[in-house]
Amino acid sequence: MPTMNDAAAALKRHFGYDDFRPGQRMLVEAVLDGRDVLGVMPTGAGKSICYQVPGVVLDGMTLVISPLVSLMGDQVRSLLEAGVRGAYLNSSLTPGQQATVMRRALDGAYDVMYVAPERLEDPRFVEFAHKATIPLLAVDEAHCVSQWGQDFRPSYLGIGTFIEGMPARPAVAALTATATEKVRADIVRLLGLRAPLEVVTGFDRPNLSFAVERLEPKRKIARIADLALGRPADSGIVYCSTRKDVERVCDALAAAGVAATRYHAGLSTAERKANQRAFIADDALVMVATNAFGMGIDKSNVRYVVHHNMPGSIEAYYQEAGRAGRDGEPAECLLLWSDGDISTCRFFIEQESENEELTPEEAEGVRATRRRMLESMVGYCYTTGCLRDYILRYFGERDEGGSPFCGNCSNCAGGFAAVDVTDEARAVMRCVHELRGRFGKGMVVDVLRGANTERIRSLGLEGARSYGAVDASAALLKEVVELLAAEGYLVITEGTYPTVGLGPRGREAACEDFSLAMKQTRRLKKPRGAVLAEGAGKASGHVFGAASSGDAALFERLRVLRKSIADSIGKPPYVVFSDATLRDMCAKRPATDEEFLEVSGVGATKLKRYGEGFMSEIRAFEQEM
Repeated sequence: MPTMNDAAAALKRHFGYDDFRPGQRMLVEAVLDGRDVLGVMPTGAGKSICYQVPGVVLDGMTLVISPLVSLMGDQVRSLLEAGVRGAYLNSSLTPGQQATVMRRALDGAYDVMYVAPERLEDPRFVEFAHKATIPLLAVDEAHCVSQWGQDFRPSYLGIGTFIEGMPARPAVAALTATATEKVRADIVRLLGLRAPLEVVTGFDRPNLSFAVERLEPKRKIARIADLALGRPADSGIVYCSTRKDVERVCDALAAAGVAATRYHAGLSTAERKANQRAFIADDALVMVATNAFGMGIDKSNVRYVVHHNMPGSIEAYYQEAGRAGRDGEPAECLLLWSDGDISTCRFFIEQESENEELTPEEAEGVRATRRRMLESMVGYCYTTGCLRDYILRYFGERDEGGSPFCGNCSNCAGGFAAVDVTDEARAVMRCVHELRGRFGKGMVVDVLRGANTERIRSLGLEGARSYGAVDASAALLKEVVELLAAEGYLVITEGTYPTVGLGPRGREAACEDFSLAMKQTRRLKKPRGAVLAEGAGKASGHVFGAASSGDAALFERLRVLRKSIADSIGKPPYVVFSDATLRDMCAKRPATDEEFLEVSGVGATKLKRYGEGFMSEIRAFEQEM
């Protein structure tokens, strides 16, 4: 049996790291002992190492179940670049090519093979898997198995049956970046994990700054263009909720001079692939996309992620925002939202009923889950507290007594004015109670404002105790209703005619110490540590300190060299070296092979391929200084 010494040697030889990151060592050690594991690690924390290193040192081939066929080629190319024998088996290959891959796999040609979950239903693949030596089966994006998760995929439900049907059951490693306690329990149950070691390394990404801005739709594009134009050398992703918005935002950015491309399900497969390649290769620096883009993307040098619309859940937001700064360097996550985004999310929730793979009862269960998740997302937009703390509390990493200040989010930086709406909130709660949850948000607001409408008169609501009780704008009262719903004081039902009723925390609003504040956004200074700073878009603005202008200049030269090499070999720049590796190279300025191996992220394979080229560039730079 391979030991942890073998694993550490493989980590250094292939991936260039001297030691495992937090959580990785425990998971790898358990897998080598043949034990099932469940790892919850934030994006960029190195989940793939937890099965790739065992794949190198274990006898046989590690099978990785991954949800997106379109990304398997990139994942395998990254493995090959590290000197690991990788392969994939999916519908992009012809039947003949698939047969060749399986034959070579049985001959021991691969360390790691990626397959989509649908492949497990193919009798030919099942026959192959029963013949192959598979010591480890890894389930990537494992949250997809749970109906409580944001990316539930019915095809994942067959993984547990497939595992149990294998003649020699392998160790199983389930890995995900976003899973609440309830989702983790679902993963264990539905995949049939046996007494797994559960490792949750934490959801905090200290290198990410978070910001929320409420903007009307027509102002959002200008805000995004301003950010992108201020960072002309940086890669970014802009997420939109609809294909139409993707087209509008992409066209506007291109017209403003931003090198932007697009990705959504309405494009042809060829165009999606071409646009994705352009982004991965740093030819198009900004990708404007729906949430169809991104899962499994390994591009490490994304310096900002902007959401043009509010996502439907904290899980979805954190996963998408987490695609920034995978290399550990500073990155920014900006969420732009408006009232219309909430309505759009509620509309999408109702479309869950159109999933023919679910029974009516299952579809309703999924919708109910989505509604709860949406309310938490709305709460994130409205909260006056620390944004980072809100996310960590959502995932159960902190209790209500957690740290209230991170210093690296727009709320902690004072990007809003808190408006006390306690009196309005109490009035709303009294009105909802009086109306017994029979009416929607608009009617609650009309009653409170004393509106003289035919419908109010026909229902006799002008005689309600709450009628005309509040002197406030309709817009403000609607926001108060949404905020109360997000905090659990109210519940907004779904369907054609949503109604507003009392929520699980409804009684708390009657307590003397109840209070509610609403956020009124204002554009102030950038959060401390945020990467969108003076000079952003240049390496000196966010990669090095002010005293490191030499390092910044060298970084730019090494980045140009990396792009040239990547283009010549047809690989993404980040596959050659990450930004973090280039930064460490600038700091250490290696002049020998031994010194080059000391750079974080440099292994023996990359030393052989690229070492002389980068050391020559460093020498040339130093001679010119």
